[in-house]
Amino acid sequence: MQPRPDDKHILKLFHQGGRNRNEAFRILVDAYGEMLYRQIRQITRNHELTNDILQNVLVKAFQKLDAFKGDSALYTWLYRIARNETLNYLDKEKRRTGIDLDEPVFEILAGSNSLERIDGERIHELLMNAIDALPEKQAVVFQLKYFEELKYSEIAERLGTSEGALKASFFHAKEKIKEFLLNQLNQ
Repeated sequence: MQPRPDDKHILKLFHQGGRNRNEAFRILVDAYGEMLYRQIRQITRNHELTNDILQNVLVKAFQKLDAFKGDSALYTWLYRIARNETLNYLDKEKRRTGIDLDEPVFEILAGSNSLERIDGERIHELLMNAIDALPEKQAVVFQLKYFEELKYSEIAERLGTSEGALKASFFHAKEKIKEFLLNQLNQ
């Protein structure tokens, strides 16, 4: 695992301006670009679309970096921008094409034999909707633990928080996702 970059160093370079600002952006992209790509790709499931959105996210983050207050880890702030930018893009695309991406494709009751016939794409869609319904910290922790299979120590280092808090967040996220999925499948 790549060591977590020093957020304070990135911010210091950014605020110095000139070439230092460009260096701050390069460090930010090197350190967080791949992680943000994976987060966006989980939602879009499309490489080209993910690249376009990632580029927008990085430009927006760079333009607004002076507004970063440091209340959270820089990655958490970037994750929030990436998630919002991705969801906004998909919402605009849905309105542009007139296709309702959220319309239920089928109805199913948990425990039914029909449960076996749910395709992987629909399961993924339900899981992503469940993650979207989580509080931000729980969503970040769940994504890093479940999809990226990071250890709690790695997540703690990346987010600058304790392992105990992460374990609690992950547990609560799993419970909320389970409840969300059962509700969706029993509608």
